[in-house]
Amino acid sequence: MRKNSVKMIRINREFQRELSTLISMEVKDPRISPMTSVVSVDVAPDLKTSKVYVSVLGDAQAQKDTLAGLRSAASFLRSQLAHNLNLRNTPELTFVMDQSIEYGVNMSHMIEDVIEHDEAKYVPDPFGGDDTETEEEDEGYEEL
Repeated sequence: MRKNSVKMIRINREFQRELSTLISMEVKDPRISPMTSVVSVDVAPDLKTSKVYVSVLGDAQAQKDTLAGLRSAASFLRSQLAHNLNLRNTPELTFVMDQSIEYGVNMSHMIEDVIEHDEAKYVPDPFGGDDTETEEEDEGYEEL
């Protein structure tokens, strides 16, 4: 079976949906943060292994604790998946911390900072024309 086949995409989506439900409703480990989300799941084409990408809203310690809690609950989650999903094999679960949401938030903050910095450099023309640069900006440019 190919990795990007329609069947594999459907299996990945179903695993993600089911794992999200199980982690939020069934797992009672206090180490797992309530703000844990399953970002994506990559199931191997032979259905033997899978990587579960999770994101945790919190500090580094909360992320470490949640990952440890998920790793200890992996056998329970696997048995529940086998019970809930009708597949020939239930893959072994490997949990990986996904930093893409945190990276996106940091990039958004950086973009906002640059926009605010650029807006501070421009002063509006009192006569209603286009925005002009301040004099200190003009000194840094040479004409080509």
